[in-house]
Amino acid sequence: MLASDAASAPEAHEVSILDNKHVKSSYARWAPVYDFVFALVMRPGRKAVAAAGARPGGRVLDVGVGTGLELPMFDRRTKLIGIDLSEPMLRRAQRRVGAKALSNVEGLAAMDATRLAFPDSHFDAVVAPYVLTVVPEPEASLDELVRVAKPGGQIILVNHVGAASGPMAWIESMLARCSAELGWRPEFPWSILGDWIDSNPQVRLLERRRLAPFGLFTLARIEKL
Repeated sequence: MLASDAASAPEAHEVSILDNKHVKSSYARWAPVYDFVFALVMRPGRKAVAAAGARPGGRVLDVGVGTGLELPMFDRRTKLIGIDLSEPMLRRAQRRVGAKALSNVEGLAAMDATRLAFPDSHFDAVVAPYVLTVVPEPEASLDELVRVAKPGGQIILVNHVGAASGPMAWIESMLARCSAELGWRPEFPWSILGDWIDSNPQVRLLERRRLAPFGLFTLARIEKL
């Protein structure tokens, strides 16, 4: 676009760029109040992830574990490892593990979802609740989730999927300008995930369904072939 074109289009859609620096700083701010603000609205999605991701006797990676809200929801026979980019969030998760005596949680670590420090085909399942709208490179993160899952294992996601039209789409468009400050991407079309699945011969979509409250969130179960 020419400079003159930009000047003549003051209402052109502008999206704030999201990167790991912004995510870290945003979630350092969110950490003290995260549970109070988000626990209730996101509880159905976390319960769905824990139910779909339970692997009694197996090992599950929880990507974007945050303050650990879903950790007590898993079957205690499932061994869990949680990772998150935000160390303040992880400290709260560690306190939750101790308070709830979650002996099945084998470890919590600060880690970038695009550079997982685990070997190939290591986990029986990978769960990532409310993560794709947070990471700057969702496709690169998905590639890593698949890499560390065993063949036949599942990648289980819950995310808000943006509205295609209507008042909610307008609200998301306005909020998208504040992505860096919020620490997540309010606009997230299904096509990001759908196109990645269609282009990846290693995976297939097993399930896609809306979740409470009000269908705001979508669960997707993906199998590694």
